[in-house]
Amino acid sequence: MIDVLMIEDDPELARIIIKYLAKFDINVTNAEDPYIGLSKLEIGNYKLLILDLTLPGMDGLELLRKIRKISDIPVIISSARDDIVDKVVGLERGADDYLPKPYNPRELEARIKSILRRHNKSDEKKEREKKLFEVNEEGMMITFKGHQLPLTPAEFDILSNLIKHKNGVVSRADIIYQSEFINDDSSFKNVDVMVSKIRSKIAKYDPDHTYIKSVRGVGYQLLCPLQKS
Repeated sequence: MIDVLMIEDDPELARIIIKYLAKFDINVTNAEDPYIGLSKLEIGNYKLLILDLTLPGMDGLELLRKIRKISDIPVIISSARDDIVDKVVGLERGADDYLPKPYNPRELEARIKSILRRHNKSDEKKEREKKLFEVNEEGMMITFKGHQLPLTPAEFDILSNLIKHKNGVVSRADIIYQSEFINDDSSFKNVDVMVSKIRSKIAKYDPDHTYIKSVRGVGYQLLCPLQKS
């Protein structure tokens, strides 16, 4: 059963949608008031939100802005407003889809399942990336895909620094100055040697990908994962 929250002030339309989607194991809870809908979202465990734009007391686009401050739930805007500006603003504020009224409930059901498939795949990818590297600051240990890497203290500092700035570039100078275990007088060449050793230790468990990319003239960047060229 998929639990969906709908914020729709048309009770007749809400009843039609609730009854239809129930046939597809989609359980819809409706709130006619935007403030009640926001409260339900905060305390409930919903997989997706269907949002009308013309609501009493608060415009749906403003409500969407508030929603995005507390949740990354997938959102389908369902609205009779056909102004392209509303559609653009809705998508810019984080909506995943825009379904103009009137529509066939069958299309809504298809879009719900399509969005949830994409969202679930994205969540799975994020979970895999999160588990690639796990850092234990107190124990000065880093695991890669569940395997503890045999790092020296200086190598730990380098790799943990790159992990903290994943997808960002860390300069060689910053690597030196932010480590307690690398002498301030060390040359950039020494950093390159240590990074090479870290790469070799990671490659023992995944020889098919390169995770630390050299950025010419600057430093290094951790990507998860970067295919070998």
